[in-house]
Order: sequence, then structure tokens, then C-alpha cells
Amino acid sequence: MSAPSDLHVVLGAGGAIGSSVVRELAARGHRVRAVNRSGRVPALPGVEAHRGDITSAEGAKAACDGAHVVYHCAAPAYQRWVEEFPRMTDAVREGAVASGAKLIFADNLYMYGPVSTPMTEDMPYAARNPKGRVRAEMSEALLADHRSGRLRVAIGRASDYYGPGGVNTVVGATVFGAALQGKVARWVGPLDQPHSFSYLPDIARGLVTLGDDVRADGQAWHLPAAEPLTGRRFLDLVFAELGRPVKAAPLGRFMQRALGLVNPTVRALGETWYQRDRPFVTDASRFTRTFGPFTVTPNPDAVAATLDWYRANPTP
Repeated sequence: MSAPSDLHVVLGAGGAIGSSVVRELAARGHRVRAVNRSGRVPALPGVEAHRGDITSAEGAKAACDGAHVVYHCAAPAYQRWVEEFPRMTDAVREGAVASGAKLIFADNLYMYGPVSTPMTEDMPYAARNPKGRVRAEMSEALLADHRSGRLRVAIGRASDYYGPGGVNTVVGATVFGAALQGKVARWVGPLDQPHSFSYLPDIARGLVTLGDDVRADGQAWHLPAAEPLTGRRFLDLVFAELGRPVKAAPLGRFMQRALGLVNPTVRALGETWYQRDRPFVTDASRFTRTFGPFTVTPNPDAVAATLDWYRANPTP
């Protein structure tokens, strides 16, 4: 079928990245269909809610019907990626093909495995852990579809995210929520390793740029982020914004293993511990060379906005 000129469909619109993409699209004046299981989405001009299950081809086709661009921002629970993510993404591919839409996949950096230099898009997919291999295989399948002419695809990759709505993240409730409540802020890994963090509104702007620009097609792109921070510096920004000292402690490998005995999400962090115990830095220079200057949100401003959101949405 021929797609209308300006229907942008966001899958996983109830999640942190998906809801940020919905807001960015609405701010740019696009017509948006926000898809999730509950059908509850922010009340924004031009945004329609769609309650649907995209884990089947039928559900994905219904969700994507009439789309010009589809943003795949949905994901299973972290500990179920290996079992459920490929099947979900296969269904989304079928939905996008049926609608004739361009597909934007919100990806991460797991496929590269352990690295010793800043990550660029031309690095091999060297991950040997299950989650990294799943990410690599999904990317390879999507880009193969593009090369075959079956589906227009662009992939946007971000590092660990934080920002308004960012709860299920290593710097979410355990850092921002805990600090606001006067609890110990737990940092996953050593405090002295530089790490790239992606701010949710910046991720959304990057993904929508890929959706709007034909030059993005057929490639994976690292989305721009502010300068990398060590855990110590990140926590200093949180404490400075709060205006008071806060208790903080690193969650080391031994404690991660111990907590992982009873918590499957914490247990799953073990297979990617190399992202914590050494520099984990992304290079987005190819994005800015291609699409032009991109003003990222400075880390202090992003931390302040995230704390404001947590004040308004306290965690248990």
C-alpha cells in the first residue's frame, strides 16, 4: 500500500526512548501514532494512541499500517533479550515491509564487545556474550533487508541513557532516585573509568534526524552524546545539583555476583562487565560530519533536568 506522507509510528512508546521520540516528533509537527501495550501515551497535539502487541507479525502490521516512518524503540525485559528480542524485531520488520515504511531501529553498543579505543561504526561485531550477539544478529538482518531492497532501514546507536522517564537504566533509580531520597547512590562498576552516557532527548533528536534524512538509509549511526564522564564526576554533578553531600558507593564485581543470585537483571550485567571496568566511549563524528552540527545537552543541564523529573515522579 502507499503510505501517507507524514505518519510516524513509534513502537514502544511507553518506554523511555519511545516516549522521548514521541515528544520530539510532536514538537516537529509530525503526525504520530504512539504504540504500546497499554494504549496510554502523553496527551500531545497530533499524537494518537494505539494499543497493540507487536510481538506477532499481525500485531506489528496493524500498528504500522499507513506509516511513513516506523521507530522501533520497543524491547523485552533485559534478562529476556536473547529469547524474545529477535522474534519481536522480526515481527516489526514484517510490519514495516507491509506498510512500505522506513524503519529506524533504536540500538545500543553491545555488538562491539570489549574495546580499547572509542567505538566507531566501522568496528567489527566482536561480542561473544549472548546479548551482544543478539544485538549484532538483529542489526545484520535489518541491514541485509535494506541491501536487498526489501525494506529501508537506518540504525541509531546510543550508550547507557538517562533523562526524564529513564528508570530502567544503571543510572536511574539507583543513582537519581536514591540520591533524592537520601539513600546510598549505587554506581555500577569502578568510579574512575570514563563512560559515554546518552541523554534521552538527545537520543530522540538523533533518531528523528535519521528518520527525516535519506542519507541515513542503509547504515548504522552512533548518536551524539556529551563528553564521557567517570562515575565519580557523574555523581559530583548529581550532588552539586542537589546542593548537599550524598552517600555513594560503587557496586563492584563481587557484589554484582552476589546480588545476581537473587536478582536476574543484576545477574545479567555480569556478561557485559567490560563496559564498566575500562573506558567505554563512543565516537559520533560520522553523524555530525554527515548531518551537520548537533548541539548535545551539556551534562550538568541533563543531570538537573533528570533530577527535576525524579522529584516529580518519586520512585518507591
